[in-house]
Amino acid sequence: MIRDPELISQLVDTIARFVRERLIPNEARLAEEDAVPPEILAEMKEMGLFGLSIPEEYGGLGLTMEEEALVAMEIGKTSPAFRSVFGTNNGIGAQGILIDGTEEQKAKYVPRLATGEILSSFCLTEPDSGSDAASLRTTAVRDGDHYILNGTKRYITNGPEADLYTVMARTNPDNKGAGGISAFIVEGDTPGLHRGPADNKMGQKGAHTCDIIFENCRVPAENIIGGKEGQGFKTAMKVLDRGRLHISAVCVGVAERLVEESLRYTMERKQFGAALAEHQLIQAMLADSKTEAYAGKTMVMDAARRKDAGENVSTLASCCKLFCAEMVGRVADRAVQVHGGAGYMSEYAVERFYRDVRLFRIYEGTTQIQQIVIARNMVREAS
Repeated sequence: MIRDPELISQLVDTIARFVRERLIPNEARLAEEDAVPPEILAEMKEMGLFGLSIPEEYGGLGLTMEEEALVAMEIGKTSPAFRSVFGTNNGIGAQGILIDGTEEQKAKYVPRLATGEILSSFCLTEPDSGSDAASLRTTAVRDGDHYILNGTKRYITNGPEADLYTVMARTNPDNKGAGGISAFIVEGDTPGLHRGPADNKMGQKGAHTCDIIFENCRVPAENIIGGKEGQGFKTAMKVLDRGRLHISAVCVGVAERLVEESLRYTMERKQFGAALAEHQLIQAMLADSKTEAYAGKTMVMDAARRKDAGENVSTLASCCKLFCAEMVGRVADRAVQVHGGAGYMSEYAVERFYRDVRLFRIYEGTTQIQQIVIARNMVREAS
């Protein structure tokens, strides 16, 4: 749903120019320094990127899902690490509080998330609990007006820098399933919260992850999201549709960037007396990538509009995540192929994107989890 076409067009154009003029020229620096340049971070905050999907009443831009998808596609045309730094504030770092938090929790934290004053992180995955998130072992034991948290969370985006963590922990040891899990807001300077060393990843340099360890970490009982136990896993699931559509839109943006890079290179590079783009086997790869990127965009926009219309898009969001994450991997592979030996060299953007996009098939629910979700929903609806 586009509320004001002219206003959104201006916003998308502004972000596209920011990507083109500020982010793309700093991609190599981002990768080399493994950090978002501080002046770029300040510009992101000034533009309101930390509050894209946060309601206006809390200081955000309050974008609809369709509007957010359009913006995410533009952001996707540069290194994913640029998006990662503000993505959690818009997504799982804020949406859980917005959906199920108390009014006091919303008022205390969400406006600061919207401005980027504080950076958020979401702690669900553990060393022995990834796709099977309901089997997590981190515990939260009530002790007067506090809970005592113990456990380790793994691969936590923004973990090294975050000021605020949404933490899933088991409050009912007798309930081994999702119903025994609660969600907590844990401030980054809480005693007993420890950050592990930053992970050394295959790609997405500048997007930092690490282990977050809780050792007798005392969290005020008023920081349990929604004010009651047993709702944490449900809260996490509620934010997935938006998150999966957002990541799908980012995948589309990356794919479009890779198509542009591939087309430019093949028009400039000559082999056998003609530009690469004139050779039919190269044209086939270009055509396949263009077609798949367009298909992904069409899927995302349709699902986003349906979500804005109030439909249950759980199945469609998983369809988008499944297709777009796999699609961008194929597009990246073709981009390297049409670049030939140059595509294997770090000075070309396609080499970096080839590594960066591999993660899209894993986080926000693996491809295999999406397949399970889609099939189970199909069977449930048919029954």
